[in-house]
Amino acid sequence: MKILIVDDDAKIQRMLKRRLKKAGHDVFFAENGKEGVEKHWEIRPDLTLMDMHMPVMDGYTAVRTLREQGCEALIVALTASATKAEVPKAIQAGCDHFMSKPIGDDFEQKIITLYENEDRG
Repeated sequence: MKILIVDDDAKIQRMLKRRLKKAGHDVFFAENGKEGVEKHWEIRPDLTLMDMHMPVMDGYTAVRTLREQGCEALIVALTASATKAEVPKAIQAGCDHFMSKPIGDDFEQKIITLYENEDRG
């Protein structure tokens, strides 16, 4: 699976890359929402993990932009601030699912399950 990680934290990028590559996925990065939108159309990922709080363009704006441009790919919000208001805000922006940081031991399996159970058709 091609996975785009949009996150401004280099430590999180490295950790996610290591785990997802070990699980056999092709992993790509963007450091902010603006770069994430551009990278999405360049690589056409199967799944995007989108941080919601980033400089330049936040994840909410990036997801809305992608959806407005016709993106139908799976987008999962990935953020450390999992408040009750955060989840509906991410879903309303166009995310399909929400995952909280820090990620758990079952992260890779959750990604596969979300992707396999998603009806994008």
